[in-house]
Amino acid sequence: MPYTDKVLICRECGTSFTFTVGEQAFFASRGLTNEPGRCPSCRSARKAGGSPLGDSYVHYGPFASFGGRTPRQMHPAVCANCNQMTEVPFLPRAGRPVYCSDCFNAVRQTTGKNGDHAFEGGS
Repeated sequence: MPYTDKVLICRECGTSFTFTVGEQAFFASRGLTNEPGRCPSCRSARKAGGSPLGDSYVHYGPFASFGGRTPRQMHPAVCANCNQMTEVPFLPRAGRPVYCSDCFNAVRQTTGKNGDHAFEGGS
C-alpha cells in the first residue's frame, strides 16, 4: 500500500502537522492502525510529563492511582456499623454490609479471612 503525506490536526494544541510517509511506514511496521492525534511537540511534551498548554493541564503522572491508569470509581454508601456516609471502590449490594474505613479495620481485626472469628489462643 503506497503511503502519501497526510496533514492532521493536533487534538491538544489545534495546530496542523504532517504525518509523513516514513512515520506511516513505521506505524504500520509496529502494527499501529490509528493515526497520531498529537503533533510531535505535544507528543514529546506529553512523554516528558509537561504540556505545551502550560499550567492549565493537570498531569497526574505515572504514580497517580494504580500506576497511571484511570482512578477507581467510588460509590456512596452508608456504613452498616456507624451509619456514616462513606465511599467505597465497589458497587454495594443489597443484603451485604458496607463499612467505613475505621469500622472495616475494626471488623477485620475481630474476624478471620473467611468471616470466621479470629483464633485468639495459642496453638
